[in-house]
Amino acid sequence: MESGGMSVPVSVDSTVRLRPVAEPDLAMFRRFCTEPGLIGLDWAGFRDAGVPARRFAADGYLGDDDGRLVVEVEQEQAAAGVVSYTAGRYAGRASYWEIGIALLPQWRGRGIGWRAQALLCDYLFHHSPAQRIQAGTHPENVAEQRALEMAGFQLEGVVRASEFRAGQWRDGYLYSRLRDDPSPWGPTPQA
Repeated sequence: MESGGMSVPVSVDSTVRLRPVAEPDLAMFRRFCTEPGLIGLDWAGFRDAGVPARRFAADGYLGDDDGRLVVEVEQEQAAAGVVSYTAGRYAGRASYWEIGIALLPQWRGRGIGWRAQALLCDYLFHHSPAQRIQAGTHPENVAEQRALEMAGFQLEGVVRASEFRAGQWRDGYLYSRLRDDPSPWGPTPQA
């Protein structure tokens, strides 16, 4: 990714962009490891707060098979959260990306999430040969379902007992976007 990142307008006053993780962002990453409920339903218990610094030192969160990019609201020059991508493979050469997002609570419900996820798809399609990007969410997370649909994803179905959360196995919804599916804003932004 170029140092300037890539961006798309949210409103007249503000633009969402994705950029590589910088050292000051590690404080936000540590919060995701140690603050119950900060990332909503995806909270899976306390995690080692030293992992973000170790991963950043290893590859700046820009690995070949997985990575993280910071979601930034340019007008405020604020890190709103993070998007993630992890490589997967179904069979032979049928590789895909699995993406995710975690926004800080004060940035939710403002149209930032779907734009960030659409930007991430455009970035991954531009820089890798993958035909498919998929994302999972919880059946009760209606806001994320709507965000994925706005980002150009289609619901594929229910993945039964796919997550252990809050003491029990729970179902998830699987969404996908294919390379030749239309981008939500027409032609792909410069990635």
